Amino acid sequence: MGSDWGTVNDKSGQGSPIMGNGKRFSGQVVNSPRYSGPMTRRALSFKRNNSHDVEVAAPDSPIVEGDQYSHESRTAYHQNRAHIKPLLKKSAAIARSFNNKTGSRQCVFYSCGVFVVFLILMKISTVGWLGYQIEQNTMSKDLSRTLLGLRTLPNSEEERAKHLTEESDTGNSIWIDSSDAIASQTHKVEQIQNSALWLKPKSDSFEQCIDHSKSSKRPGLDTNGYLLVNANGGLNQMRTGICDMVAVARIINATLVLPSLDHSSFWSDPSGFKDLFDWHHFIDTLKDDINIVEFLPPLYAKVEPFKKTPVSWSKTSYYKTEVLPLLKHHKVLYFTHTDSRLANNGLSSSIQKLRCRANYQALRYTTSIEELGNTLVARMRKDGNPYIALHLRYEKDMLSFTGCAHNLTSNEAEELQQMRYDVNHWKEKDIDGEEKRRQGGCPMTPRETALLLKALGFPSTTNIYIVAGETYGNGSMKALYDEFENIFTHSTLATEEELETFENYQNRLAALDYIVALESDVFVYTYDGNMAKAVQGHRRFEGFRKTINPDRYQLIF
Repeated sequence: MGSDWGTVNDKSGQGSPIMGNGKRFSGQVVNSPRYSGPMTRRALSFKRNNSHDVEVAAPDSPIVEGDQYSHESRTAYHQNRAHIKPLLKKSAAIARSFNNKTGSRQCVFYSCGVFVVFLILMKISTVGWLGYQIEQNTMSKDLSRTLLGLRTLPNSEEERAKHLTEESDTGNSIWIDSSDAIASQTHKVEQIQNSALWLKPKSDSFEQCIDHSKSSKRPGLDTNGYLLVNANGGLNQMRTGICDMVAVARIINATLVLPSLDHSSFWSDPSGFKDLFDWHHFIDTLKDDINIVEFLPPLYAKVEPFKKTPVSWSKTSYYKTEVLPLLKHHKVLYFTHTDSRLANNGLSSSIQKLRCRANYQALRYTTSIEELGNTLVARMRKDGNPYIALHLRYEKDMLSFTGCAHNLTSNEAEELQQMRYDVNHWKEKDIDGEEKRRQGGCPMTPRETALLLKALGFPSTTNIYIVAGETYGNGSMKALYDEFENIFTHSTLATEEELETFENYQNRLAALDYIVALESDVFVYTYDGNMAKAVQGHRRFEGFRKTINPDRYQLIF
């Protein structure tokens, strides 16, 4: 079809008029409505009736079949002339009446009105019918140029050499290979189409509310005693435990000594508090809440601390009635465990805010950890690409603890079982792994994780950072690597020199992962571990950054 105005392109490339019913006319069309004299060409007009084009013959133009008149055509022709003659006479009389002054003014007035209406109709038809399509085509071309940014080389080698020579002589824009340009454009269009995947939930009506209340009082010089704590577990378990101990120190008006860290857990990391956290910042941030000291004062340095393991999930009343008297009597208490020693609910808002201040503001990692963590984040966002932080909790200790051995070999399953029996403080020993999996109690496998990400719509080019230790099982990661090509860890993203001071320090490496996970565009965790909870809470605090928690039960069924 040549255009939208009733023509088609014939083989000669010229447009031919067609009727609304599809018939083609052999004669030429005279576009002038003022044509007079002997009619040797066809004069047509079309009247639009709903969606159909109805043919109407002009009064002075008989219908022609080829080049001969039919009898019916002649009869209709003479009848039309008989009706038209009185109209012509009447029109002539009207025209003569315009010779007087009044008629002339009316003629000018009507002519101006018709002219204005004509201009309005032309403007509407031009902008409304044609202009929009032209504008859209122009915008589409401009968008293509913007997405590509560069022009593409011709296909033949001779044309490429010619264009490159011309461009080098004139100093014009750079040429690139067309396949590279198409790949670049496809990648950008793919990003635009999947942009909704990266949008964070709306949180405009929420704000951080951890400031001190007006009635809050700073700790005085008088203290009921000193509190020593041993933060047990992995990095994130220790983080939450330290925050709880800050709150406990406030409840019983104790002076907190910098916490010691667990060195006997699965990772056997010898790092101390100062190796992981900025301890000066920790003390300064909480100075309006509790007193914190680096060491016991000389007066109590030689005093044997009273050891105590607090009851799990205890409320404020427990510490005031059970622990406070012990502190006042012995002056130095030593808590052997810090994990889950304070209830999550049923506490005053001031204590809850203090826990948040300790976790999200006071516990800042050392400068070396923060700097390398931010460097890894920048590398993951190279070229402005978003990335997923995937907490793939498919590690040996977690699989052993949960009793989950799905898709593992019999030897690997036996190794996990033996490890479970060797760890004394793991109370559950005999576990039906398949039944637990059916109940949604097992970490997702790498294969299940790949299916989940594909089902959510993440393209295979998505940048993924694995937030976890070494994945357990021979070839267990193959299914994930087959589906997603851009998978990174701290070991592949950082150089050997950068990781030199982190080698064999699992908690420091976990701190790097924490930073990358916190700053990610989307955080996905496949099991409800301590890190998943810590990072999820921190991301909510920082503005409800998108976090995906799969329903493992529904996934299995």
